[in-house]
Amino acid sequence: MEQSRNPQAFDVTHRLVLSIAVPMTLGFLTTPLLGLTDTAVVGQLGSAAALAGLTIGAVLLDFIYSVFNFLRSSTTGLVAQAYGRGDRPQQIAVFCRAFLLAIACGVAMLLLSQPVLKAGLALMAAKGEAASVTSTYFSIRILAGPMALANFVILGTLLGRGAAKAGLALQILINVTNIVLALVLGLTLNYGVAGVGWAAVAGETAGMVMGLILVRRHFRDLDWPPLSELLDRERLASLFTLNRDLLIRTFVLLAAYMLMTRIGSSFGEVTLAANAVLMNFMMISAFYLDGLANAAEQLTGRAIGAQYRPAFDRAIRLTFFWSMALALFAGLFFLILGEPLIALLTTAPDVRDAAGLYRIHAALTGLAGVLAFLMDGVFVGATWSRDMRNQMLLSFAAYGAALLVLVPPLGNHGLWIALNIFLLARGLLLFRLLPAKRAQAFSAQ
Repeated sequence: MEQSRNPQAFDVTHRLVLSIAVPMTLGFLTTPLLGLTDTAVVGQLGSAAALAGLTIGAVLLDFIYSVFNFLRSSTTGLVAQAYGRGDRPQQIAVFCRAFLLAIACGVAMLLLSQPVLKAGLALMAAKGEAASVTSTYFSIRILAGPMALANFVILGTLLGRGAAKAGLALQILINVTNIVLALVLGLTLNYGVAGVGWAAVAGETAGMVMGLILVRRHFRDLDWPPLSELLDRERLASLFTLNRDLLIRTFVLLAAYMLMTRIGSSFGEVTLAANAVLMNFMMISAFYLDGLANAAEQLTGRAIGAQYRPAFDRAIRLTFFWSMALALFAGLFFLILGEPLIALLTTAPDVRDAAGLYRIHAALTGLAGVLAFLMDGVFVGATWSRDMRNQMLLSFAAYGAALLVLVPPLGNHGLWIALNIFLLARGLLLFRLLPAKRAQAFSAQ
């Protein structure tokens, strides 16, 4: 009955959830292959300084790009809601507005690249040949900035429309182009680190061109909106507010992980190395949890746009089911096979022993983070960015308190427990707001 009264109503099924989550997860899995290829190419040069320089440059650029991830998140939420309303002109307007913002941010990134590079080199204490390699790699790869940020918007648009397979194809194109050209330019043509950098530029450019073609196919029967509509003050103000809140949230999240690294370094090189090995357990969990969070973004955003609460509720139930099931499986896998996996990641006996000592905490990060990832997806899809920002700040405060209480008596055990408390707090604090926010979003029903 209710479905017949609402022309925008839709059914959320396990198949629909997985049709979004699986392609996005596979897309995330292609990214580490790119990092491994770049490392292997530069490693063949036989210079430790070159490898160190590449690592420093990659860390700096990864930090910069992660800061701008709000472009993808905000676009997904806004497009999903317009998609749920059946408002195709607004979907393309959201895309165009976000695309212009991405290009502006990319140009600003280029203009500020050299000061940022100098600050990064100083922060990383890079000197000599390593600093020279970092400068070469960074200065070339930063040229891909506008295209990379444009790809965030393109991916957000495709995901907001539920076109996860197109998003996967786009990510594969970017990463495969990058990998192939890194091998050709870096090794075959002997351009080394510069070749790796130019491969990244080519990959992002190819992705943007193909992405624009895909977006245009989705809106082939519509005209591009006029500039006056894109520059509408009210909509721009709303977009900037949304992105500002997501940016603050991202900075706080990055600060939490940087703080863990900083405190871990105080326990010595072996413990720091062990923590780095164990963070791979969390990274693996993040692949599938992020994929399911993406499904939650699209489906809850679409449900709010359609004003169809049954789809909203079922989307949360099904994404939670799959997130919890996979987190339990991963937790058991890391607990049972954690030692062989650690041995695969490092050959240093002392690092292996230290990682084995703390692996139970790393094995539990997936379970601790289930609700955090899922609620992030729901709140992004609903564009409840202010609440995300505020609850992240509260979670960080809880994390800081846990560090102060647990690290002095428990050392690195306390550090990992505090991280899991941070993950739990993020999820629980957002979840406690969900009933009131849901009632507000569907107040007309």
